[in-house]
Amino acid sequence: MSLGREEKLRYHRQLILPELGTAGQERLRDAGVFVVGAGGLGSPAALYLAAAGVGRIGVADGDRVELSNLHRQILHCTADVGERKTVSARARLLALNPEVEVVEHPYRLTSENALDALGGWDVVIDGSDNFPTRYLVNDACVLLGIPLVYGAIFRFDGQASVFAAPGGPCYRCLFRDPPPPGLVPGCAEAGVLGALPGIVGSIQAAETIKLIVGIGAPLIGRLLLIDALGSEYRMLEIRRDPECPVCGENPTVTGLIDYEEFCGVDEADAPFAIPGGFRLPVPMPEVSARELREMLDEGWDPVLVDVREPEEHEMSNLDDLGALAIPIGELEARLAELDPDRDTVWFCRTGRRSAEVVEFLHSRGFEKALNLAGGINGWARDVDPELPVY
Repeated sequence: MSLGREEKLRYHRQLILPELGTAGQERLRDAGVFVVGAGGLGSPAALYLAAAGVGRIGVADGDRVELSNLHRQILHCTADVGERKTVSARARLLALNPEVEVVEHPYRLTSENALDALGGWDVVIDGSDNFPTRYLVNDACVLLGIPLVYGAIFRFDGQASVFAAPGGPCYRCLFRDPPPPGLVPGCAEAGVLGALPGIVGSIQAAETIKLIVGIGAPLIGRLLLIDALGSEYRMLEIRRDPECPVCGENPTVTGLIDYEEFCGVDEADAPFAIPGGFRLPVPMPEVSARELREMLDEGWDPVLVDVREPEEHEMSNLDDLGALAIPIGELEARLAELDPDRDTVWFCRTGRRSAEVVEFLHSRGFEKALNLAGGINGWARDVDPELPVY
């Protein structure tokens, strides 16, 4: 079907590009792109795809909008806080371009649902923020034969590439194995420049349009490195690995696996690992925010210890309760400051890093160390709503 009058007006600046033209615009209209994650990367990518006239956009995300998302996740606004990200994303995309079909997938991709969710789409954009999802999406795209437009961000640095395209490498050709658990902190711990995902997500949108229309030189076999702080861009050549376990000559991964286990993480694992490998033989000794508040009111007097980084401590803290600040990197050097026979309650942002700390402390004889389940964010939600949740 030929373009209508409104379509010609809306996409005029694209239509007059000789490389794209009417035929290219019709390809965009007939295409479907699945965006994994409605966060920092997925936001600009989805917005520019909708603006460009991609006919069908799938958005997968199981989270709800939080205030701390808004400095970089431009699909959402302040009024959306508490709303499902897919609902907010759909409303924003349709407000931009009501002719686009937006398909919500309000859940996290897993080994059980990924092939069904991604099947039938023309291109997949990876806007995830964790290694299990990156490997899951890569493997699913290789198995389904769908090009994957990759992006990643960390503080001031970004990456972009195209994986799983015919003849090109996949994510595992570049990163065969995930980093050890805890080696790479997430954005919530390390931070990210708000404009950086806008840069990388826009590149992902451009790469997707090039793949759909069949123009230019997509980032197949190349990894674009972005240093926003130094305003530098570098390009690395990457090749398909004939011994890759997924896309190689004799693949050993022929179906989706348990990616949480593959990456060495689970729901209780922390973004930072404590050396020693000690694991408690009993369930994690911990206390909830409400329980801690009640016990403090009844006269319990533990030492509260914040293991987060100084920048996080500035955002929210329990200084009014006399909490100590001992970042994880200083822990071993400062153990002498603490009495192993006294009750201590350790906390971080969500309770994951501090859980690792408590396990480590028990290996050192601190048998009265407890973890604050849910971290300081749990305290903010359940006890002190004046504290920000980040």
